[in-house]
Amino acid sequence: MAKPVSNFRCTECGWTTLKWAGRCGECQQWGTVVETAEKSGISRSVAPSVVSGTGVARPITHVDTTAVAHWPTGINEFDRVLGGGIVPGSVILLSGEPGVGKSTLLLEVASKAAVAKSRVLYVSAEESVAQVRLRAERTGALQPELFIAAETDLATILGQIDAVKPDLVIIDSVQTVSSSLNDGQAGQPGQVREVASTLIRLAKDRNLPVLLVGHVTKDGTIAGPRLLEHLVDVVCQFEGDRHTALRFVRALKNRFGSTDEVGCFEMTGDGISEVADPSGLFLSRGTAAVSGTCVTVAMEGRRALPVEVQALVIDTAMPNPRRVTNGVDGSRVAMLLAVLEKRAGYPLSKKDVYVSTVGGVRLVEPAADLAIAIAVASALKDEPIAHNVVAFGEISLAGEIRPVSAAKQRAAEAARMGFSTRIDASSSTVQTAVNRALGTGISRRDAELDDAFR
Repeated sequence: MAKPVSNFRCTECGWTTLKWAGRCGECQQWGTVVETAEKSGISRSVAPSVVSGTGVARPITHVDTTAVAHWPTGINEFDRVLGGGIVPGSVILLSGEPGVGKSTLLLEVASKAAVAKSRVLYVSAEESVAQVRLRAERTGALQPELFIAAETDLATILGQIDAVKPDLVIIDSVQTVSSSLNDGQAGQPGQVREVASTLIRLAKDRNLPVLLVGHVTKDGTIAGPRLLEHLVDVVCQFEGDRHTALRFVRALKNRFGSTDEVGCFEMTGDGISEVADPSGLFLSRGTAAVSGTCVTVAMEGRRALPVEVQALVIDTAMPNPRRVTNGVDGSRVAMLLAVLEKRAGYPLSKKDVYVSTVGGVRLVEPAADLAIAIAVASALKDEPIAHNVVAFGEISLAGEIRPVSAAKQRAAEAARMGFSTRIDASSSTVQTAVNRALGTGISRRDAELDDAFR
């Protein structure tokens, strides 16, 4: 028999060490290394088990998938992210900042499922039954097939599932549920692991879909052990700014579909509603052309969204000009200002520059470089851009405009929205692109620069 030895293991990632350490050497988390008793050596007493019935391995072509088809939730934007709906027996983890609307979205999912004559059990471990009832009345989610329980004990929740026999289970949230089989308070890595493992095993054994709400840390990652994300089938992130009504749902992991889709929602006084066509949410409503604005087409997953970029350039008496950004990367804007001054001759080193997006959307892809540069140049020269102009392209340090991904899809969306003039990589230099956008044409110097770049 192997000798039991004292070992130390990280409760977050499973890293092991022979002596205690205050910080894990793998995941760099503090206070997660605990002592465990493990056997050293190789155990040779394991005997093979007899496999019978449905457990016998069979060719993959003989596996029946009719019982695991996607089940639509009734919310098209949520179904888009999930890959068509909820798969029976799957476990879905939904995370997001406090107050972003996770509970409201899942209550809407529960209501839609109850309307479809499916029995739903909504377990609230953070609110009382009366509080959930008040929110359901406000959002119109009162349904006779929607059962609500306020429990924090895992064994009691399992008893509720046995008594109700639901077709869908929602746990809000997994960090506030505890098991008596594990020491420690609710939310500790060991408790979260025990609760999640039990619920996942229940989902697989009974072919019962389970939706879990997960907390996030200060840096926006999902709280609890990283093992939680590995165990579940789908990990969704609910994003949105508290100061705006727009919300996005993204799939960070999806075993049953693509992770490129994005669902758009809007928070209203009556709950949460879908935004099937969010193209007009990030454009200003003014009719008169204003300098310092330019429209680009951003890709949110597989969805193309026109976004308006606004810029303001003013003189400054300070020795260090200000560079203020909102919705765009500040370091990227600083680089574009340097390219505009060096390659296009726009004096910006002694100007205060403010760059922002409309609607609170955040642009992180380099395809927005050209629109930012055109907006800044328009603000500097105080010349407006026509309403029918759209621009997308990546700008290099040499002043060249590089092609971007999904160019055909961006162009098609721009044409659908009525933008007839497109400025992209066909304008080989940033100066040529800015001149086209401002309507000044291509000068002789621009033509010489184009020839030099070619």
